[in-house]
Amino acid sequence: MNAIITVVGSDKVGIIAQVSTLLSEHKINIADITQTILSGNFVMMMMVSLDGADISIDELRQILHGTSEKLHVEINVMAEKVFSSMNRI
Repeated sequence: MNAIITVVGSDKVGIIAQVSTLLSEHKINIADITQTILSGNFVMMMMVSLDGADISIDELRQILHGTSEKLHVEINVMAEKVFSSMNRI
């Protein structure tokens, strides 16, 4: 299963490193990633594969919630199918 992870907040050192390290620790592969800085705000979107992961998408949400609090950013996780359905014209 694929999921979309979004990260938004004030730019600071280590956001990508901490999020990608956490994903790696749980055998979650980053299939695609984009990031930019908009007026000092860090914005990242990742498509990840949970095939072979040792946690569920719900567990991933909980773990990333702790990371979001530590980094003072907003992190959201959504199944790719749900994301695609919400953004279909």
